[in-house]
Amino acid sequence: MKGPALFLAQFAGDEAPFNSWDGITAWAADCGYAGVQLPSWDGRLFDLDKAAESKDYCDEILGVARSNGVEVTELSTHLQGQLVAVHPAFDAGFDGFAATEVRDNPKARQAWAVEQVKKALSASKHMGIGAHATFSGALAWPYIYPWPQRAPGLVETAFDELAKRWRPILDHADSCGVDVCYEIHPGEDLHDGITFEMFLERVDNHPRCNMLYDPSHYVLQCLDYLDNIDIYKDRIRMFHVKDAEFNPTGRQGVYGGFQKWVDRAGRFRSLGDGDVDFASIFSKMAANDFDGWAVVEWECCLKHPEDGAREGAAFVRDHIIRVTERAFDDFADGGTDVAANRAMLGITS
Repeated sequence: MKGPALFLAQFAGDEAPFNSWDGITAWAADCGYAGVQLPSWDGRLFDLDKAAESKDYCDEILGVARSNGVEVTELSTHLQGQLVAVHPAFDAGFDGFAATEVRDNPKARQAWAVEQVKKALSASKHMGIGAHATFSGALAWPYIYPWPQRAPGLVETAFDELAKRWRPILDHADSCGVDVCYEIHPGEDLHDGITFEMFLERVDNHPRCNMLYDPSHYVLQCLDYLDNIDIYKDRIRMFHVKDAEFNPTGRQGVYGGFQKWVDRAGRFRSLGDGDVDFASIFSKMAANDFDGWAVVEWECCLKHPEDGAREGAAFVRDHIIRVTERAFDDFADGGTDVAANRAMLGITS
């Protein structure tokens, strides 16, 4: 496992050092990070159109980062991926994610989003990056809790359509040699293991269809986030290190009562301040030979982001396990061979 790295989406801003690629990567390195995950939509940091067309531009981006002491771990299209599939109920809310020329036009917005994700995959190829972070979008999410009861075939139709929209993107990812890692996240149709499997089946177990593992989103769903690693270890290709806590009361539980983050039963917290058992997570990742980056995603309802970032770098560094190359009891190896083994077992013929 490589790290620590930091997802920059929550830190980019209009003030220095957060308003330029040079400034923010130097700041991340000063916080103790070895890598940064780059939000492809943020024009203050990155020109996606240019990156999709120009390897020289991508080399410049990589060069600036490396001169400041960090690697680019992955590109992200969370906002554009969301727009690949939007239920009409959310059109107004999500329109702000899109370019101005395609707003108020869901069909044009979807086509724009598909091209955006494809461009980011092409840019990833230019940068020598083998994994890409995104959201799946959602058509069925408004029907998550069945009242009135769902019409027969409604969910199946939604997932058929979702797969149809993503299949050309996954094929393009394959041509680029890049894994598409869907962040499994409430609000997306791919929000738990079962929904990921429903989608995976519909894209014919596409080799580029993979997971971004983030335990915080499982804590808030009361899902076993350690068992999830064992089940999906062959599809987990990306790791967001984010903490959360779940404190249900007699007044609210998983759904949060429409409250702001600080007043919800389920809350995101800075690393070490929540309930996630990261010692067990990092142990399982090490046992499974996860060779990607441990990327801090800071989202906390209480702590200042810059404090959370600096603490997060040290937290991840302390949890990454350097996997041993030999067994602890190798010193007692007797150097036996086949004949000796047979003799030890009393096999004489």
